[in-house]
Amino acid sequence: MWIDSHCHLDAPEFDADRAEVIARARAAGVGLLVIPSVTPATFATARDAAEQCNGVYALGIHPLYVDEVPMDAVAQLADALQRWHDDPRLVAVGEIGLDGFVPGWQDPAHRARQEDIYAAQLALAAEHGLPVILHVRRSADVLLKHLRRCRDAGRPVMGGIAHAFNGSPQQARAFMELGFKLGFGGAMTFERALQIRRLAAELPAEALVLETDAPDIPPHWLYKTAEQRALGERGRNEPAELPRIAETLAEVRGWSLAETRERTSANVRDALPRVKDWCGD
Repeated sequence: MWIDSHCHLDAPEFDADRAEVIARARAAGVGLLVIPSVTPATFATARDAAEQCNGVYALGIHPLYVDEVPMDAVAQLADALQRWHDDPRLVAVGEIGLDGFVPGWQDPAHRARQEDIYAAQLALAAEHGLPVILHVRRSADVLLKHLRRCRDAGRPVMGGIAHAFNGSPQQARAFMELGFKLGFGGAMTFERALQIRRLAAELPAEALVLETDAPDIPPHWLYKTAEQRALGERGRNEPAELPRIAETLAEVRGWSLAETRERTSANVRDALPRVKDWCGD
């Protein structure tokens, strides 16, 4: 079966038709969804969505929300990880990381808050023996610095997935050396995404996982221009698109679709070991 390694099924964009979205994913052969949370307010919604689709979830604080979450957000995460530690659907700490694209990245106070919350979440992941799902946007080197710091302090993070990866080959290798797989999704389907396609084609096969990031990062056939979006047109992505997204990976690798499914699903199981309990193949 296909595994969507990153899908925000609990997002409000799916409130009106979540059951239908799940049904379309199943009909497309997408047998498992990994649902990361983004704030303490979404810990329960991610868990509920995972139960609804018979999937799995992760708990974390997304870097885009560090200025919005309460000051005790990390404490709330620690409480949730402790409370749900034995829940077999809980497979990772995520979505966590750093975002160097936001204007606030140039503000020392904002950047420090991003880094502090990221470092605290890495420590919790190490404490609970869970992998992490990383948000990587213009921040790979700083993310790696903190991961190495954990390793060198004797509290290593057990790898995970660098979601929507678009870094350099050198950065890719550095993540892989720390036990990470690299996520590829809708952005790869654009012919002009030369860097992402090159990475998808040339990185070791055991490094690659597939994702939708639904409802975000739509593939080219769902993309809407800014003008279209201003007119109210939607380009909502959803997990049923994963096999078609996978066709691009199969094309650049020279794989069959069946081989693409087997390789990428096996890589998700390696990156997030608790996922194995939810896979029938």
